[in-house]
Amino acid sequence: MALRLPRLARPRAHDSVPRHRLISPLTRRILYINIAALLVLVAGLLYLGRYQDNLIEAELQSMRTQAEIFAGALGQGAHGTLSDGTTVLRRGAASPMLRRLVQPTRLRARLFTPEGLLLADSRALFAPGSATVRVISLPPPDEGGQITRLVFDIYEWIVSLLPGRRVLEPYVERLDLHARDFPEAVKALAGGTDSAVRIDDTGALLLSVAVPVQRFKQVLGGLLLTGQGNAIDEAVREVRFDILKVFGLALAVTVLLSLYLAGSIVRPLRLLAAAANRVRLAPGREQTIPDFAGRDDEIGALATDLQAMTAALWLRLNAIESFAADVAHEIKNPLTSLRSAVETAARIDDPAQQRQLMDIILDDVQRLDRLISDISDASRLDTELAREEHEPIALDRLLAALGEVHRATGSDGKPEVAVTVEQPGPYRVAGIESRLVQVFQNLLSNAFSFSPAGGKVAIDLRRNGDAIIATIDDDGPGIPESGLDRVFDRFYSERPEGERFGTHSGLGLSISRQIIEAHGGRISAENRVAADGGIKGARFIVHLPAAP
Repeated sequence: MALRLPRLARPRAHDSVPRHRLISPLTRRILYINIAALLVLVAGLLYLGRYQDNLIEAELQSMRTQAEIFAGALGQGAHGTLSDGTTVLRRGAASPMLRRLVQPTRLRARLFTPEGLLLADSRALFAPGSATVRVISLPPPDEGGQITRLVFDIYEWIVSLLPGRRVLEPYVERLDLHARDFPEAVKALAGGTDSAVRIDDTGALLLSVAVPVQRFKQVLGGLLLTGQGNAIDEAVREVRFDILKVFGLALAVTVLLSLYLAGSIVRPLRLLAAAANRVRLAPGREQTIPDFAGRDDEIGALATDLQAMTAALWLRLNAIESFAADVAHEIKNPLTSLRSAVETAARIDDPAQQRQLMDIILDDVQRLDRLISDISDASRLDTELAREEHEPIALDRLLAALGEVHRATGSDGKPEVAVTVEQPGPYRVAGIESRLVQVFQNLLSNAFSFSPAGGKVAIDLRRNGDAIIATIDDDGPGIPESGLDRVFDRFYSERPEGERFGTHSGLGLSISRQIIEAHGGRISAENRVAADGGIKGARFIVHLPAAP
């Protein structure tokens, strides 16, 4: 009869299979983070608000100096005296002088009377008969075409997104100009000096400075100088374009480095995920996990752990298959005997033979019961050992109690048991008491079963550094040399002569080794050798780490 293990639902081939994408989500995330950090840095550099303000202030200071020079010249050379003795500025002298003064500077100058009326304009030619000719500066031709215009439009759009940009007052050109249209001119007529920054209809900066025209502390008028801030805009634009060029280069380097970094992370992870998926889809076949152990990073550690996990999985699967085969074989023997006895009992009428067959059937049933109990205990042992909490255990007291139990329940003719402690304790270990009791009960049971009547079972306990060593000696025939390495295997069948068949399941020592190893210790077996070289019994040695 073969043992049927529970079937696990086989995953479908398309479930959770890693999809190959041109750009993986992790790659996109790395690109987004690196580019976002670069954009924040470039946005801060493109702002240039303080740099632009400093250029504007320097330009206004230069215009203020020129305005004071022009005002001084007008106050000395363009004044006249009325019949009542009042000193005023003469239009006939002021207008040509004003044009000659500002001609090299590309500035526009306007002169207002103390009443606020426009007296002279450097861009207006006053012809006889009061006819006026105005000089208007045309914008330079667009030499770059549509592509250049598009680049500048994109630049202006980017600049408009920058935070903290000042909202400037628009400049409006009127035909009948008056000093009240310019607050700085009004202040100049009051004897002060002021400046303003505006924006014209083309979006360019327009700077203006107003100073009083005086003669002997008398304000004869107000001089207003205005000039476009094209040089400032061009200087800021050039700096920003240089920043954008560096940004473009940095962006390309960032993207390439991000792709390289992402590739060094994503590609190994993708290979490991595909290998893990192959193991999941075909757990019964050995699969190869990519080897990245040469990488001194987390991915190398992950690959190593996956290889170890896969190797452990294959070992566990092989152990399960071997265990299932051993269980099926061990269960088949009593079942065969049981079936034969039942079939024979049905064909005979002799009561004595029927009672003998019923004894055989009872022994087989008890053997099956012991076997199934031990198999159940072995199958759930790993889970219980991992789940239960370890606690301090006094091993000397535990062994002394087991010895007392044997002495109290023993009878004549059975081996005696003696517990010896070579040195003072403490003999404390950390573990699960019920499981350690199970181990030493198994070892004592084996020692009693192999020792002859009147023999002796000795338990010796000693300490060696951080290890506590317990030995169980018996006076039996010892262990065959071929069985020393197999005595802890499952269903080991070497039993003493005269013992009824089926009394032991052959799992006790295998379970004992599993429990001791789960406690961080080890268990071994050897033969006791007499002085003449003969074997005088078996010895089982248990090493357990001492509790701190």
